[in-house]
Amino acid sequence: MAERVVIIGSGPAGWAAAIYTSRAQLKPLCIEGAQTQENYVQGTLPLGQLALTTEVENYPGFPAGELSGYLSSSLDKAELDQVPVLDHQETVTGPQLMNLMRKQAKNFGTKVMTDDVVDVDFSERPFKLKTLSGETVEAESVIIATGARANWLGLESENKFKNNGVSACAVCDGALPRFRENPLVVVGGGDSAMEEATFLTKYASKVYIIHRREEFRASKIMAERALNNPKIEVKWNSEVEEVLGSDDKGVTGVRLASTVEEGKTEELDATGMFTAIGHTPNTEFLKGHVDLSESGYVVWTKPFRTNTNVEGVFAAGDVADDQYRQAVTAAGTGCMAALDAERWLAAEGIH
Repeated sequence: MAERVVIIGSGPAGWAAAIYTSRAQLKPLCIEGAQTQENYVQGTLPLGQLALTTEVENYPGFPAGELSGYLSSSLDKAELDQVPVLDHQETVTGPQLMNLMRKQAKNFGTKVMTDDVVDVDFSERPFKLKTLSGETVEAESVIIATGARANWLGLESENKFKNNGVSACAVCDGALPRFRENPLVVVGGGDSAMEEATFLTKYASKVYIIHRREEFRASKIMAERALNNPKIEVKWNSEVEEVLGSDDKGVTGVRLASTVEEGKTEELDATGMFTAIGHTPNTEFLKGHVDLSESGYVVWTKPFRTNTNVEGVFAAGDVADDQYRQAVTAAGTGCMAALDAERWLAAEGIH
């Protein structure tokens, strides 16, 4: 028997879709991703990008407060062991939030498969999904919620200090206490870097933009906005050679290397480094099967709907959204995809 709904991915979009479709009695299957070394290195393990963050201060419904009692009553021991409460925690953490969403979906009957989808056949229904472990899953409808992973510099020191001063999302993390009234570093030269640097000036004492070249790729208006900001200083023709810090303090600075003068280095004091060098949507397995943008994102084909160009296949979250990339917007489109799938199945006579 083919599954009525299969959700591929397990971030906020995936679990929101799972909650809605399971409450609609569609008995969805969520293929949440595989626990592999490759996924660990890429940052694509189950539970999505939020599982790689610490405090989440901007998800509605989790104000500052003591969460240990709520968490212990909501999650079982095995789940709690994976998401311990931090010392002096003031809000929910990413892993806690994602495990709460996962638990909520399972409570309503969502089935979970810990595997990767590596290939799909959308040419006829039921659709066929091939997993990394060699299984083939058939589905009447599919919700793609595989997200997009941040691009990183690839430094060992960068990886060491992720979530301890290294971030890829200023909007998500910029207001955290460690970054307030301290110098920060943004790496990049496109519109995203200009936007992130400008945003961080609300909190930082100073923001350095590190760029490999002597002019930005960003649009003129975005570049001028950053260049005219008195809190922003640009380090041209430079690249981050090493992120500096310690286990107890986290990031304390960066060492830069000149891209034009061999052997020239410079150290900057900073409590945080934000990489703004783009994102890569997790759509490799979809090429040739659904329409993708030039950047590789799934294309929504109807305004305010989550439809793809394939009837019965929907997309939610950062895999299709290259603009906002927030947990709350991903969850919102997860809800939309679930409702779109439910209505489409009903129109097809599948209940």
